[in-house]
Amino acid sequence: MSDHSLAASDAPTAAPADGALHVDAGDAGYRKDLKARHINMIAIGGAIGTGLFLGAGGRLAGAGPSLFIAYALCGVFAFLVVRALGELVLYRPSSGAFVSYAREFMGEKGAYTAGWLYFLNWSTTAIADITAAAVFARYWSAFSDVPQWVLALIALAVVLTANLISVRYFGEMEFWFAIVKVGALVLFMLTGIFLVATGHEVGGHTPGLATVTANGGLFPSGVLPMLLLIQGVVFAYASVELVGVAAGETENPEKIMPKAINSIMWRVGLFYVGSVVLLSLLLPYTAYTGDQSPFVTVLNKLGIPGAASVMNLVVLTAALSSLNSGLYSTGRILRSMSVAGSAPKFTGVMNRGGVPYGGILLTAGFGVVGVFLNYVMPGKAFELVLNFASIGIIGTWGMIMVCSLLFVNRAGQGRLTRPAYRLPWAPWTQIATLAFLACVLVLMWLEGGIGRTTVECLPLIALALVGGWYAVRSRVRRIAAGRRAP
Repeated sequence: MSDHSLAASDAPTAAPADGALHVDAGDAGYRKDLKARHINMIAIGGAIGTGLFLGAGGRLAGAGPSLFIAYALCGVFAFLVVRALGELVLYRPSSGAFVSYAREFMGEKGAYTAGWLYFLNWSTTAIADITAAAVFARYWSAFSDVPQWVLALIALAVVLTANLISVRYFGEMEFWFAIVKVGALVLFMLTGIFLVATGHEVGGHTPGLATVTANGGLFPSGVLPMLLLIQGVVFAYASVELVGVAAGETENPEKIMPKAINSIMWRVGLFYVGSVVLLSLLLPYTAYTGDQSPFVTVLNKLGIPGAASVMNLVVLTAALSSLNSGLYSTGRILRSMSVAGSAPKFTGVMNRGGVPYGGILLTAGFGVVGVFLNYVMPGKAFELVLNFASIGIIGTWGMIMVCSLLFVNRAGQGRLTRPAYRLPWAPWTQIATLAFLACVLVLMWLEGGIGRTTVECLPLIALALVGGWYAVRSRVRRIAAGRRAP
């Protein structure tokens, strides 16, 4: 890096040494209505969702207590991804987030690829979320006879309506959703620690290390099952990048974002790893199932009247929160792409409240596919879409790290300056993360079944992306030429 770059690196934001900051036309029209408290809770909410509240049950049953290792490992790389995105955000906040950065550092092809991979992630995650919401709702006898697809449709309709109002309303919803999730997890963990410390029986079992050692130890089925579950654990962290998307509608992002991003690491350790460790100590791993939240399983075994029902309400909130976040983020990403010509025109339309409702409706449309899946195969809908969502997540995280690499490379050439808030140990952290993501794909293939089928669909996904690019490239070039014209 040049002396000029080093001298300027203390600034909260950075400007290119050879010209003005890249301007993303898709950022126009948004309102800076998100406050510090919204961003902080969005960062928490992005790290706590259905991947923990629902997915942990089936994964515990499959891998045993060693699941906490998978959560810790994936948590480290999730933090590196969001830290790399945070550096880019401090360089230039944008509601287009990594799509906008891909456009700047990789050109329109890069932005097109990043955006549609992200859409693949959230369109399939939306299906997982409404499926989870339907499963949680059926826990109560009042809804047990209601078809799962009907409950999934209701969940989609409620969240879609709320998301279309305004960004401030979205921020408030996520703030309170996160409060509920964090409060419930803290209460559960305090209860779990008390039960372990006192040796109070849970469903006829005495909690503690003996629960692990007497049931096959840390790896009851070997190391491989834990490794094969990593792709599902990656899904659990899928929303951490949401905080970067929200930066474009935030007041003073240079002050708010570093604190919010840095807090993700210890929250991951506390809530994900800590929760899985406690669940493993409270009950044998065989007591858990993919059909029910593991937290509800524990509270049911305790026999506390109403406790399991309250926790089920919390996990239902988590599913709705994740769906809300997905509709929010894809709406902003698709608008950035639409303005550049790489997404349908209607996805760039905004309402009076500054909400890009076209993109939100497109994502919701794929949620309707989820309603159909819940009708045809209610028992397998969650795991099926989970694998395809993981492909989208891997692609999105990979694009963020490639953008980060190119950003650092340009800074090293003195063409722009890095902000003081940086991804540590670059470029090795980016390279390590990309290698990890490649390994996740290999593990998905080794898993067999739906995981292998998903990986085998990669050529089809690539073909769809290539075909889509040829369909939009003339419009993209026409719009780009129009902007360059005096």
